Amino acid sequence: MIYIIGLLENFMLLYVVSKEQTLHKPMYLLLCMLALTDITTSTSVVLKALCIFWYDLKTITVRGYLTQSFFLHSVAVMHSTILMTMAFDRYIAICNPLKHTTILTKGQVAKLGLLGLIKSVLFVLPLLLLLSRLPFCSNRVIPHTRCEPIAVAKISCGDVRVNSIYGLVLLFLVMGLDLTLIALSYGLIIKAVLRISSNQAHQKALNTCTAHISVVLMYYTPSLFSHLIHCFGQDIALHVHIIFADLYLLIPPMLNPIIYGIKSKELVRNCGNTPADGDHLGH
Repeated sequence: MIYIIGLLENFMLLYVVSKEQTLHKPMYLLLCMLALTDITTSTSVVLKALCIFWYDLKTITVRGYLTQSFFLHSVAVMHSTILMTMAFDRYIAICNPLKHTTILTKGQVAKLGLLGLIKSVLFVLPLLLLLSRLPFCSNRVIPHTRCEPIAVAKISCGDVRVNSIYGLVLLFLVMGLDLTLIALSYGLIIKAVLRISSNQAHQKALNTCTAHISVVLMYYTPSLFSHLIHCFGQDIALHVHIIFADLYLLIPPMLNPIIYGIKSKELVRNCGNTPADGDHLGH
C-alpha cells in the first residue's frame, strides 16, 4: 500500500508539472527529478521483495543481483545530488533573489542533472566490479530482501576488505560531501536571514526552506543509520536490519510529494485545479 500510494503521488506530481506551464521552473524541475528517483528506488526494491513474500521466489541470478544493485545505488547517489542542488537553489533564491532566474536556469538544471547521473554511474560501477570478482562457497543466501553489497560481501569466502573500504569511501565521499554542501548552503542562508530585521522576511525564508530540510532529514538520517548498522551493528537483530532498510526506501517516496505539496501553494493550486488569483477578472 505504501508503494502504490507513493507511485500515485509521484506520477501525479510529474503529470501536473508537465502539463502546467507556470510550473516549468528550476524548483519544480528538481522536484520532478526527485520524483523519478523515488519511483525508481521503491520499484527496484518492492517488486523483488513482493516476489519473495508472496510467491516464495527467493532466488536471483548474478546478473539480476548486479542489475538491481546498480539501479538502487546509482539512483541513491543521484538522489543525494538532487537534494544538494535543491539546497543550492534555496540559497540562490534567498541570498541572491534578483539573480536567481539567471544563475539557475532550466538549462543549468538539466546540465546539473546530467552531471549527477554521470557521477552516480562512475561511483557505483567500481562497487559492482569489486562484487562480481568475489568467489562464493557453500553459503549463497543473502540475508536481505534486496541486493545490498555489504550483505553479499559478507557471505563471500574471499577477501572483502577492498569492498568494505570502497563502500565506506563511497558513503562518506558522496553522502558526506553532499551533506557538507547542504549544511554550508543553510549556514549561509541563516547568516543572510539574521541580517534582516523584518520578522515577516524571517518567516518567509523559513517557509521556503522547511520542506527541503524535512526531506533532507527524512532521507539522510535513516540512510546513514542503515549503512552504519550494516557495517558496525553486529549485535542488532537481523530482522531489524531488514525492516528498517526496506521502510527507509518506501516511506520517503510516499512523504516527499506530500511535504512539498503542503509547502508549495502554487503546486497545490494546480493539483486541485483551483484558479489563480485574478483568473475571474474581466477587462
